[in-house]
Amino acid sequence: MAASRRSQIDPFHVMEVMRAAEERVMAGGEVLHLEVGQPSTPAPAAAIEAAKQALDAERLGYTPAKGIPRLRERIARRYADRHGVEVSPDHVIVTVGASGGFSLAFLSAFDVGDRVAVSAPGYPCYRNVLEAFGIEAVVIPVDASTRFNLTPALLAEHGPLDGVLVASPANPTGTILTPRELEALVGHCSAHGIRVIADEIYHGITFTDQPVQSLLEHDRSGIVLQSFSKYWSMTGWRVGWVVAPDDLVQPMERLKQNLFISAPTIGQVAALAALDADEELEANVARYAANRPVVLGGLAAMGCTTVAPADGAFYAYADISHLGRTASSLCETWLDDLGVAVTPGIDFDPLHGEDFIRISFSESTEDVTEAMRRLVGWVGDR
Repeated sequence: MAASRRSQIDPFHVMEVMRAAEERVMAGGEVLHLEVGQPSTPAPAAAIEAAKQALDAERLGYTPAKGIPRLRERIARRYADRHGVEVSPDHVIVTVGASGGFSLAFLSAFDVGDRVAVSAPGYPCYRNVLEAFGIEAVVIPVDASTRFNLTPALLAEHGPLDGVLVASPANPTGTILTPRELEALVGHCSAHGIRVIADEIYHGITFTDQPVQSLLEHDRSGIVLQSFSKYWSMTGWRVGWVVAPDDLVQPMERLKQNLFISAPTIGQVAALAALDADEELEANVARYAANRPVVLGGLAAMGCTTVAPADGAFYAYADISHLGRTASSLCETWLDDLGVAVTPGIDFDPLHGEDFIRISFSESTEDVTEAMRRLVGWVGDR
C-alpha cells in the first residue's frame, strides 16, 4: 500500500526551520527568531480571562457548526464599524483558524480540475492545499514591477481561470493592495467569471496612511478569510472565520459540519472577548512598527536593493542573490554560526525563492535589533 497522490504535496519549509531552531535550543544553544510568522505576545488579557472563566463554569461542548452566535454577530458588526459594510451574521462561519477557512472556501467554490491563480511569492499553503484537493494552482510570478501584487494584465496572460487568491497585506511581502488596485482586480474578475478569495488575516497590522480595504467593499460574490492569529495574537487558539457569499453559505455549513463539526469552543469564547481588546493590540502593532525600520535598515546595510514594500503584516522579503549563496544555505549558516533563524524564500516562491529570504519582525525590539546586528556583521566580514 502507498500514500495517496493528493498527499504528495510540498512541505511547509518554515516549519523545518522552526524545528531546527528548537533543536538548537534543546541542545543548549541560543536562537534569535526572525523566522516565526506569529506574534511573540500572548492573547489579549480579556481573552485569557474569558477562557479561564469558561473553563470553570461551562461544559465546553460542541457549538453550532457556524460558530457561537454572539461571536458571529460581533464579527459582522466589525465590518460595519471598520469598512462601512453590512454583513449578515448568517454569512459568517467561524473556522479552525484561517487554514480551516481555506478548506471550506476551496471545496465549496471549486471542483477538481478548476484553475485558481496564486502569486509567487505567496503563502505556500494556498497552492499546496489547492493541489491536495485536485484543483490546479496557477502560479503567477510577481515582482517589484507590480509591487509584488497580482494585476489584471498578469491574470489575463494565464488563460481561463476559475478563481484567484489575493492577500492584503500579504505574506511574505507585506504588500497592500491599494483601493484602486483592488477595484481593478475585482472588475477584471467580475467580467471574466473569476471567483475572488481574499486572505485578510493581516488586517490591522499596517504601517502606512493608505487605507486597507476589505474585498467586501468591492465584491459580494467573493470569499473573505480572516483569523484571530495575527492582529489578535492568538495563533494557538485556532479560531478564524469566513465571510461567505450568498451561494456558498449552505455549502460551507454542510462542509463544516462534516469536516470539523465546530471550531474549538474555548477559542471562540476567548475570541469574542478579544474583539474588544484593540487598545492592547495596538501596542503590539506599535512594536512591529518600531521593529520595521530596524530590519529594513539592516537589509540595506547588507546590500539588499530589492525588498518588497513591507507596508503591512510583520515581514520583510528581500533579494539576497548578491551574497552568492542560496537562501537555504545562508539560513542554515546563519542559524549554525550566529544563532539567528531566518526563513528561505523557497516556501513562498518555487521559481525564484532561493534568491530571497523572509524576515519576521514580530519579536521584541531588543531581539530583532541584535539579530540584525549579527547579520549585518556577518555580511561585513565576508
